[in-house]
Amino acid sequence: MRLAVIGAGAVGSSVVELAADYGHTVTAYADSQSAAVDPDGIDVEGAFERKQTDGIVGDDDPATAVEGPYDVLVEATPTTLGDAQPGFGHVEAALTNDRHVVLANKGPVAERYADVRALERDSAGSVLFEATVGGAMPVLSTIDDFDPEHITAVRGVLNGTANFILSRMGAEGLGYEHVLAEAQDLGVAEADPTFDVDGTDAALKGVIVANVLSDDDTEYTLEDADVEGIQDIEGSALELAAEDGRTVRLIAEVVEGEVRVGPRLVPEHAPLAPTGTRNIVQLETEHAGRLNISGRGAGGPETASAVLADVGRLPELS
Repeated sequence: MRLAVIGAGAVGSSVVELAADYGHTVTAYADSQSAAVDPDGIDVEGAFERKQTDGIVGDDDPATAVEGPYDVLVEATPTTLGDAQPGFGHVEAALTNDRHVVLANKGPVAERYADVRALERDSAGSVLFEATVGGAMPVLSTIDDFDPEHITAVRGVLNGTANFILSRMGAEGLGYEHVLAEAQDLGVAEADPTFDVDGTDAALKGVIVANVLSDDDTEYTLEDADVEGIQDIEGSALELAAEDGRTVRLIAEVVEGEVRVGPRLVPEHAPLAPTGTRNIVQLETEHAGRLNISGRGAGGPETASAVLADVGRLPELS
């Protein structure tokens, strides 16, 4: 497949770097200011060097990357809320031109799911978005394999930053602010960690799962989620939980059409108490019981592997 990769952050650059290993050719690569476009395949190393030295990936306008030529648009720009732009516009352009789309950007399917599906119905292209929920974990493909109609509930730890903070607070008896600063020093938390610690990131992932599970015309957005973050959790609360053999984790759950995210007490050694930055999702199924899917929920190469797995699932365009 020929890939147009929009977004030059950790995920987008990892997709560009790894694409050849999966048998694909990158014919366009764009950041917010520039693009490198070549129908025969861009000079990947040259684009990376240019980004390091000049802050741009090439000499073309970013719009030319969306215009083609490619078979699959990989949308890896930062997630935005509300109108989900510019990511949604990139999705719209690709589908209107009968091209496939693979999303790492959560915005279009968390905030404008019905619009994306409407565009897909009128296109020869398809939309896949495994990477939006669990990084390297095959959450959405597993739901698809078992059929959404036979999934009764989904819950899990879906944000590595929040999980790192709660793990450290519980293991070392440290306060929230201390551990947050440590996470930022280690690169586990962003300089502005709001999306992670206030539950927004986990809620967006829960909303995407709810949209996938919905069997009617119901569309979920962030406004439909009940969200509570971890900023107000005291170290003493984790100490008290430990005395009872429990701990606290930020849990996202989709149950009976409701999306909820918040700190929950869980048994200390239960599957829903992973440590560090690891994530886990539990699927409750009608016929196969409970399935646990655990792994790295973020990271450039990890998330890129999910993107490229989606590319591999797509049919050839005629």
